Amino acid sequence: MTSSQPEPPGPRSLRQQPQRVLAVVLCVCVVAVVAVVTTTLVKVAGRPGAVAPPAVSGALSIGEFSHHHVVITLPGHPASYLGAFVKGVPASYAPMQTFADATGEQPNVALYYSGWYETFRSSFAGQAKRNGAVPFIQIDPTDVDFKAIVGGAYDTYLETFATAVASYGASTGQGVVIGFGHEMNGSWFSWGYRHVAPALFVAAWRHIVNVFRQQGADDVTWLWTVNIIDTRDGIPSPVSWWPGSSYVTWVGIDGYYLKSSWTFASLFGPTIKTLRALTFDPILISETGAAPAVGQPAKIANVFTSVRAYGLLGFVWFDANGVQDWRLSGPASFTAFRRGAMTFGRPAA
Repeated sequence: MTSSQPEPPGPRSLRQQPQRVLAVVLCVCVVAVVAVVTTTLVKVAGRPGAVAPPAVSGALSIGEFSHHHVVITLPGHPASYLGAFVKGVPASYAPMQTFADATGEQPNVALYYSGWYETFRSSFAGQAKRNGAVPFIQIDPTDVDFKAIVGGAYDTYLETFATAVASYGASTGQGVVIGFGHEMNGSWFSWGYRHVAPALFVAAWRHIVNVFRQQGADDVTWLWTVNIIDTRDGIPSPVSWWPGSSYVTWVGIDGYYLKSSWTFASLFGPTIKTLRALTFDPILISETGAAPAVGQPAKIANVFTSVRAYGLLGFVWFDANGVQDWRLSGPASFTAFRRGAMTFGRPAA
């Protein structure tokens, strides 16, 4: 099969929302406030006319940033993002550091999967920031009623998540990448093909984005993530799931080297062509890997070379045991990864 089927953690029990606190703010007449924060990865600009944000310490209230949006835009330079998913995150950042030590390259994208009702992992995000990485969260709505999402039944959860993300951006100047219901054109997840109608998926996606924006979390880069197209294996074009350009920042593609004869062009090329007819949003290979048996070192080199050739943002290596064992294995693979990383740049502010 050509689909990628990671094994993200399932939804955890609902965490209690932070206790709301009352804040008394003495206001003076403000004509406009524009705040600009520049880091090595991002720019943050407050919207004209927005009031100054409050301190981001202690418990947060829903709506705390709804009138002073946190605006951060991640650079979209080609061949500048090199990420990883490693088993053990987000409970600890140590697995990411182990990966960095083994490859000699510090990833600048740190991926984790978040079950529905899980809160934003601000501690992990902070560690990612300190290690020069952008947090990348794939929210997995396993067995969730999409009509309930659209109807607002989960808004408190979403508002709590969004407020935490906005707080993180306000305090660090760092943006985050968020995806929802990845690989929806495949049938292996409860939110995917033949389980949730594309129109309903689109309505849920738009609702989630709108909730985050209402809560001032404009530090989110929204990554619409599809699986590679393989009609022979029942994986259709993702066009029917497209939410519209105003609801998507970047596009992600998941795909894995399952056979030694496969190349980047044969694996990702047809899907890239389909997406380019739909949008010119930047593309990130949001999950990829190659089993040792298919010639892992050559596939690693092929990914690096092809990402540059296609003008893509970069890729995220799935360094875990999933449908197959995708972990980097052997000196030749680590050397190929190290050499390839030297050809990538880093986003500039």
